[in-house]
Amino acid sequence: MFLGVAGNGEALSATPSGDFAGVWLSVMRAKPVKPWSGELVGEHMVNAQRTSSSNRVTRTVADVMNVNSQGREAVTAPRLNAGIDVSKDWLDVAFGSRSERFSNDAAGMESLTALLRQENIDLVVLEATGGYEAAGAAALQAAGIAVAVVNPRQARDFAKSMGVLAKTDKVDAKVLRAFADVIARHDKRDQFLREVPDEQRLHLAALVTRRRQLLDIRTAELQRMAMAHKAARKSLNAVILFLDKQLSEIDHDLEQHIREHFRDLSKLLSSAKGIGPVTANTLAAALPELGQLDRRAIASLVGVAPLACDSGHRRGSRHIWGGRGEVRHALYMATLSAARYNPAIRAFYERLLAKGKPFKVAMVACMRKLLTILNAMVRDGTPWNAQLHVKNP
Repeated sequence: MFLGVAGNGEALSATPSGDFAGVWLSVMRAKPVKPWSGELVGEHMVNAQRTSSSNRVTRTVADVMNVNSQGREAVTAPRLNAGIDVSKDWLDVAFGSRSERFSNDAAGMESLTALLRQENIDLVVLEATGGYEAAGAAALQAAGIAVAVVNPRQARDFAKSMGVLAKTDKVDAKVLRAFADVIARHDKRDQFLREVPDEQRLHLAALVTRRRQLLDIRTAELQRMAMAHKAARKSLNAVILFLDKQLSEIDHDLEQHIREHFRDLSKLLSSAKGIGPVTANTLAAALPELGQLDRRAIASLVGVAPLACDSGHRRGSRHIWGGRGEVRHALYMATLSAARYNPAIRAFYERLLAKGKPFKVAMVACMRKLLTILNAMVRDGTPWNAQLHVKNP
């Protein structure tokens, strides 16, 4: 009678005989595999069993170098990957079976980089942590190590999919290490890797971000002014005047930096009606992939591509979600202007409204169309040409 399958693929019977009896008894008497560490699992019943094969080194066709006359394979061990949990003060790294902690400063990054280079690490995965990860990622890239910076939501969803419910710095580093193992073997691995930072683009991004922060503060002060007591208005006026001065200086620095390093790109983008200096600067700073991806990929990256929500016979409504919010916000304001003054976008917008599309649906569709046009313009290096996008009546 058939009972099961052994680790080598042979069938086990309920009535062992001969030399196979010893194998059968060893299988039947095998002790249960120990569960994962409670620190990683978080619940007693999650991932409580793991097959013994999970402790073996996974071998692929690329790993197997040759086979000798006895049939034993000479296997090259795969390179390790690492995960780094980033906080304001610490860098917790996990690779292989090791976990280390370094300070999040120049000395700590130097020690961390030296260790990972010594261990011949293939890929490092970090979470985006409000900018605290930027210096570490740049240091690792300068040392020639591939780096992927992932959204914290993606890392947490990955942890939950593995049954990891606990959350500490050490546990997060181990989760990111497992995430790195997946990305390292992904057939589209290059899409996850962080590009080597461009110093001029980083400078532009810092100016654009600071300008947006100053505008947010100024808007908050103006809203307080409406209900402020007369005793507080003097202070509010002083702060608003100071912010106006700061915005003027930021705009001057932006204009000078664009003129020196991104003049052609800014001129190309601004040739399309609806695209002003703020939108052009935001696209140049926060969307370096513009002109390098196809229309579907760039729309998905920005977050203006409709996402399906179907299951079985159910066909759900499409929604946009995720993407780069900073770019999407600037593109929305540009589309509001383009829907009035850009003939191609205006005709498309009016046609959608005539079909009964809601305002938001029509606006998102126009945002995607405008982004597609800008992407093609940058890709081909050609300015706006109304004949290519405006259909004759």
